[in-house]
Amino acid sequence: MIEIARYMFTLSKKEKVLFSFVLIAALTRLVPHPPNFAPITAISLFAGAYFTRKQLAFIVPLLAMLISDLFLGFYTISIFVYLSFAVITWLGQQKNRVTPKLVLLGSVLFFLISNLGVWLLYYPKTIEGLVTCFTLAIPFFATSLLGDIFYSVILVFGFSAISRRLQLS
Repeated sequence: MIEIARYMFTLSKKEKVLFSFVLIAALTRLVPHPPNFAPITAISLFAGAYFTRKQLAFIVPLLAMLISDLFLGFYTISIFVYLSFAVITWLGQQKNRVTPKLVLLGSVLFFLISNLGVWLLYYPKTIEGLVTCFTLAIPFFATSLLGDIFYSVILVFGFSAISRRLQLS
C-alpha cells in the first residue's frame, strides 16, 4: 500500500493525464449502459500501451476498477474479469499501441476468460455445460465488442488530442 501511495505522488504529467483517462473510463461503468457495453478491455489495452512504467499499467487500471466495483459490487466471477484485465494489459504492453486487431483480440480474450469463469463456477463441468455456457454468452459478445471499440477510440484519440495540446512526451 505504501508502494502504491509513493507511485501516486510521483506521477509525471503524462501519467497523471493517463490516470485521469483510465479513472474516467472506469467510472463510466456507473452510468446506465447496455449489458457488457463497458470500458474494461479498452482500459486494459490503453493502460498497457501508454503507461511507460509497466507497474502503473497494471496498478492504475486495477485501482480504477476497484473504485467502480465498490459501487457496482463484487461478484463471484470478478476474479476472472480481473484476470482477463491483467492478460489484456500485458497484451497492450507487448504491442505498445492500440489497434483494431488488438481490440478484437482483447474482446475475444475477455469473452473466453470471463465465460470460462462462468462455466467453472455455475455450469456442470462437462462438454455440454461448456457449450451451453459459451452459447448463451454469444449475444453479449456483440455489445462487448462495440463497447471495446467505442471506448478504445475515445481513449486513444482523446489522449492523443490532449497529449498534443499539453505537449506531453
